[in-house]
Amino acid sequence: MNYHLTAFIMGYVLDLLLGDPFGSFHPVVWIGKLISALTGKLLQENDSPDKKRLKGKILVIIVITISVLLTGFCLILAYKINRIFGIAVEAIITYQCLATKSLYTESMKVYHALKETSLEAGRAAVSMIVGRDTASLDEAGVTKAAVETVAENTSDGIIAPMLYLAIGGPVLGICYKAINTMDSMIGYKNDKYLDFGRAAAKLDDVVNFIPARISAYLMIMATFFLGKGYNTVNAIYIFKRDRFNHPSPNSAQTESVCAGALGVQLAGPASYFGKLKDKPYIGDMLRTIEIEDIKRTNKLMACTSILCVIICSILILAVEGRF
Repeated sequence: MNYHLTAFIMGYVLDLLLGDPFGSFHPVVWIGKLISALTGKLLQENDSPDKKRLKGKILVIIVITISVLLTGFCLILAYKINRIFGIAVEAIITYQCLATKSLYTESMKVYHALKETSLEAGRAAVSMIVGRDTASLDEAGVTKAAVETVAENTSDGIIAPMLYLAIGGPVLGICYKAINTMDSMIGYKNDKYLDFGRAAAKLDDVVNFIPARISAYLMIMATFFLGKGYNTVNAIYIFKRDRFNHPSPNSAQTESVCAGALGVQLAGPASYFGKLKDKPYIGDMLRTIEIEDIKRTNKLMACTSILCVIICSILILAVEGRF
C-alpha cells in the first residue's frame, strides 16, 4: 500500500504535468483497437436482437479480461525486476487513467478560439470534445457545450478512475477505462449498436453510479473553497432538483452542481446527427452563460480533483493502518 500511495500521487502529478499521451502510447488506444477488431468479428447485421446482445456480452467479457490480465502481468513483471521500476510503471499506468490536464487543455482551446479567433473556430474546437452537432451553435451554445463537457467528465474522466485506482490500483483503473471506452464506442442507442452495445452501456452506468454521486458531493465541497462566483447554496438546490434531468442516471449529477454553482442553465434541446433531441434543461438562467464560464468550470473541476486526491490518499493510508 505504501508503494501504491506513492504511485497514486505520482500518477496524478504526471497527469497534471503531461496530459494524455497521444498515439499508440495510450492504453485506451489499444483497448479501442481491440474493441474495433472484436466488433468487426462479432457484429453481423442479420443477427437477431437476442444474438446481438449475447455477442455484446461476449465482447465485454473479452475486453475486460484481456485489459485486466495484461495490466496485472505488466505490474507483476515490473515489481519483480525492481521495486522502484514497479512504482514507476504503476505511476505511469495511473497517470494514463486520468484526464485532468487533457480536459482542461481541450476545453481551453474552445475558450481561446472564441476569445481570440472566431465563432467558427470555437465550433471547430468544441466539435472535438462533444458528440452533438456544432455547425449551427451560437457563442452561448458553444460555451455551454464546453462547460457541460468539463462538468460531466469531471466524474468519468477524473474522479471515477481516481476512486477505482485508489481501491484496486492500476488493474481496477484500467478495468474502469475499458468499460468506459466500450460505452463511448458501442454504447449508442442507434440501429447499429442498440442491442450489441447494451451490455457495455449498462455496465458503464453501474460502475459510474456511485462515483458520479461522490463527484457531485466533492464538487459541492469545492465551491466552498472557490469563493466569489460559486454559489454553494444554489449548487445544492439545483443538484437536488435536476440531478436526474438526463437519459443517463449519472451524467446530470455533476452537471447540475456546476449549473447551480455558476447560476447558469445547461443542457436542453440539442442536435445529434441532424436530429433534434428534446432534452430537459439543467439549472436556472440566473444569468446568461458567458465565455469566462469555461474557465470557472475548469477551476471547479481542478478543485474537485484535488479534494478527491486528498480523500483517496487518506483512505489508502487508513487501509494500510498508518492514519
